[in-house]
Amino acid sequence: MKRMGMIFRAKANKALDRAEDPRETLDYSYQKQLELLQKVRRGVADVATSRKRLELQLNQLQGQSAKLEDQGRKALALGREDLAREALTRRSALQQQVTDLETQHQTLQGEEEKLTLASQRLQAKVDAFRTKKETIKATYTAAQAQTRIGEAFSGISEEMGDVGMAIQRAEDKTAQLQARAGAIDELMASGALDDPSGMAKDDITAELDRLSGGSDVELELQRMKAELAGGPSDGQQALESGQNGGSQPARPQDQPRFDKQ
Repeated sequence: MKRMGMIFRAKANKALDRAEDPRETLDYSYQKQLELLQKVRRGVADVATSRKRLELQLNQLQGQSAKLEDQGRKALALGREDLAREALTRRSALQQQVTDLETQHQTLQGEEEKLTLASQRLQAKVDAFRTKKETIKATYTAAQAQTRIGEAFSGISEEMGDVGMAIQRAEDKTAQLQARAGAIDELMASGALDDPSGMAKDDITAELDRLSGGSDVELELQRMKAELAGGPSDGQQALESGQNGGSQPARPQDQPRFDKQ
């Protein structure tokens, strides 16, 4: 089972390698980095918003503290020490709240500075990755195009291989049809096959045509021999005799001889 699992993972990994496009993977990684950068920026904005809210609360509490202090001074001026003591007591409670808010404000301000710095660094990394990504994509596209052109010229690409196989099949079928047509012609000429149109020759006609063709060949052969020997051939002499209309007298050797009894 362990071996089967290893084989399955190996085949799956090989299939994924064939299906994976590095350009799509780079674009996906860049998109994820942009999403992370957006989250960091959103965090910086949230911290800044909280810091601003604390600043508003601090300003409000500081205003109330100044008002209570002024009220205490007026109460003492009017001889109301009790009112002055109450105002100062309330002011002391407000001062504790102001101190706590100031501590929170400093903490938020420090977090905001850290997140802002992280956002800036991440932005620089994302920009650098984008530049590198586009460079890699351009290089990969150029290499892919060069490979396809080379495969097309060498004929080893899948498309060109299919074209070459189609051409080979067409040539094979053409040669097969030519061979079949030649065989049929030979069979029909020999009489082994009948012409369905009724135009086929019978055996006597075929034999006469063969003998006639052979006679023509013999006459041509005799003529060529006579030309080489320097005199007309028998066939040419017969032809010339026919053209003269038989007006020449027969030679003595051509006349019949009668043996004496």
